[in-house]
Amino acid sequence: MAKDESFDIVSKVEFTEVTNAITATMKEIKTRYDFKGSKSEVSLDKEDLVLVSDDEYKMDQLKDVLLGRLIKRGIPVKNLDYGKMEKASGGTVRQRAKLVQGIDKENAKKINTIIKNSGLKVKSQVQDDQVRVSGKNRDDLQKIISLVREADLTVDVQFINYR
Repeated sequence: MAKDESFDIVSKVEFTEVTNAITATMKEIKTRYDFKGSKSEVSLDKEDLVLVSDDEYKMDQLKDVLLGRLIKRGIPVKNLDYGKMEKASGGTVRQRAKLVQGIDKENAKKINTIIKNSGLKVKSQVQDDQVRVSGKNRDDLQKIISLVREADLTVDVQFINYR
């Protein structure tokens, strides 16, 4: 009897890389002429990025610099969930961006629907914040990976524990 092959679909963010991206962003802001004398900064508060800047225009520029650094570090920017902009002390504005970890129920349902509609002989089960896919044929699993990659999900997914 053939052994079942399997892999897990997860959505994770590497926080050490996020910290490195924040450090690089702050370094760039300190050297840029358009941020001279600005109160702009980015910090990490548990699983949230906190962006503070003088006004909305500078906030947009700060986001551009941060997104560039995050992309360079291989951090999926799809996993950033921005809150609304709010007034902060000293005439500045603040915005929080939550780093989404794990696959929520809505995306897990989408993934399960994609797998069921594929017509391939594989099983999928939701386990907390990840989805395990198993089947007898490795080629079927490879096809599932490509189908999920093409899907329009609100988070970036990675495929781990392929055995």
